[in-house]
Amino acid sequence: MSHSHSNISSGSRSSARRPLEFGRTHVVRPKGKHQATIVWLHGLGDNGSSSSQLLETLHLPNIKWICPTAPTRPVSLLGGFPCTAWFDVGEFSEEGPDDWEGLDASAAHIVNLLSAEPSDVKVGIGGFSMGAAMALYSATCCALGKYGNGVPYPIYLRAVVGLSGWLPGSRGLRNKFEASHEATRRAASIPILQFHGTADEVVPMKYGEKSAQSLSTAGFRTLIFKSQEGLGHYTVPKEMNEVCSWLNSRLGLEGYR
Repeated sequence: MSHSHSNISSGSRSSARRPLEFGRTHVVRPKGKHQATIVWLHGLGDNGSSSSQLLETLHLPNIKWICPTAPTRPVSLLGGFPCTAWFDVGEFSEEGPDDWEGLDASAAHIVNLLSAEPSDVKVGIGGFSMGAAMALYSATCCALGKYGNGVPYPIYLRAVVGLSGWLPGSRGLRNKFEASHEATRRAASIPILQFHGTADEVVPMKYGEKSAQSLSTAGFRTLIFKSQEGLGHYTVPKEMNEVCSWLNSRLGLEGYR
């Protein structure tokens, strides 16, 4: 599913608004009965290949993992240096301005990857760092029933995992949910698992905690936030094992039976 990059223009001014191209998508197929499909999103500057290598080591035979690669774009945080990123970001927190266009484009790309799945397969989204931010943003779109731009959000997420992330768009979230009983009701039925290391120097844990507070205030009652003592900005096997057991119980997976 890699796309050609031949249409990147020669620096004309109109090229700035041209849709960005997503990179290659890697798939880890289920080794047992296919019961769930989860899109897993990498962090800033990474790619879907390294996500798939991590997920291949997990003992979750009923899950198909789809690992897309973000578009390469100039990133404000890096002084405009181009790098794979799901959206533009000035800082790793909800304090900076939100790149709604980038968020919605990536959220729609994820939906496209999941919309082809069989109807009896449960779908979810997970990710690390900026990928976690994207997963949490998608959860809010799912509950509100629409993207940030108002276009209907067409799928229902059965599990959302955010490791070492934050929530983009959290500032106006409360008002959006207060205006819709339906959104609050939907939020209550979308399970979210968040992990954050206490020693994270890239995305400090206070931003993870803040995002969990924003989400629970909005009505995400099936939310678990776990701090990992001494963990920096990376994942460890213990954390991934807990993610596995949570997904197993949340999605009612059968294992190798």
